[in-house]
Amino acid sequence: MITRLLCKEIINLLQHHAVVGILGPRQVGKTTLAFSIAEKRSSVYLDLESPIDRAKLTDPEMYFHEQGEQLIILDEIQQSPNLFRILRGIIDAKRRQGHKTGQFLILGSASIDLLKQSAETLAGRIIYTELSTLSILELKAYQPDGKKHWVRGGFPESYLASSDKSSLEWRQGFIKTYLERDIPQLGPRIPAETLRRFWTMLAHNQSELFNASKLAAALGVSSQTVTRYLDLLVDLMLVRRLPAWSKNTGKRLVKSPKTYVRDSGLVHALLSINHFDDLLAHPVAGSSWEGYVIENLLSLLPSSAEAYFYRTSAGAEIDLIIEFKPNERWAIEIKRSLAPKLEKGFYTAYEDIKPHQSFLVYPGNEQFSIAKNTQVISLPALAKLIYDRQ
Repeated sequence: MITRLLCKEIINLLQHHAVVGILGPRQVGKTTLAFSIAEKRSSVYLDLESPIDRAKLTDPEMYFHEQGEQLIILDEIQQSPNLFRILRGIIDAKRRQGHKTGQFLILGSASIDLLKQSAETLAGRIIYTELSTLSILELKAYQPDGKKHWVRGGFPESYLASSDKSSLEWRQGFIKTYLERDIPQLGPRIPAETLRRFWTMLAHNQSELFNASKLAAALGVSSQTVTRYLDLLVDLMLVRRLPAWSKNTGKRLVKSPKTYVRDSGLVHALLSINHFDDLLAHPVAGSSWEGYVIENLLSLLPSSAEAYFYRTSAGAEIDLIIEFKPNERWAIEIKRSLAPKLEKGFYTAYEDIKPHQSFLVYPGNEQFSIAKNTQVISLPALAKLIYDRQ
């Protein structure tokens, strides 16, 4: 069992909120995490995709009242959105009896719909947190060099597979299931092959600016349709849309977001990359490494932090800017080289945004200073610095 860093946070949140929601794509480990939390207190688990468990909720008010003080875990809550209204009544009734916290733990695979559905009915009663794929910190004791993690990604079954071949087969099956079963269940009527092509294009364009017109022309659809496809994959937490820095620096700033297929293993599966050597020889290697680093770092950010990239029309650029509240800014450049160098564009951008700290992440293990008060640092070391701020 790999210990998830989010476990302690969720236990703490349950002490202060009536409902805690865990969001994350399918197979990321939400149910396993919920079971580990259930071991620490009396709980009941319901899988809302199971007809047997749904039958228990024929009269949900009565069922929930019968559970007393147990923690009620509702898995795949998006399958029963009508429960949000009922949960509000149950929670308010228990509050009148003096029970205010830790009553429900809900798990969901689609964030936007859940947030919309619960915003009106459970305002002031629910808090959400996101479970990402396994991070480099969670795996540090298992794979110190991170090569396997980068190639296979962080989905537990993919990372823990017995071979690279088995891992790739699992990821290919995961993609097929999402396209042919999970997404149609959510309602969007998008041909599976069209969405696969779009997803694969995003993998080819990993870390690039989102160009709706270019992608639309390749797919034979409108720019609005392509943007809708992107919204869907972002909602499913399969793609990250990293916004451009937009604060006034007196410069002409790029406004389009960058897009990243969030799990590096899915990037490689979409591009049929199986082994580490194959990855190094592929044109996507550099952008895959950038996405891998960014996803690992952003999965560890405190909820109050915000992330951007910086680019001007004149070529000044920084791969990642993190703003920690109340007023601290980090600049992070990413290079897949054991002898990394900073480009002129970084120096210009550094002067534009004036970060409090700056780092250059590379695949080595040493840490040393470089120009402009910038530290060259490994991914695990910078990930730990970020995590320790929580």
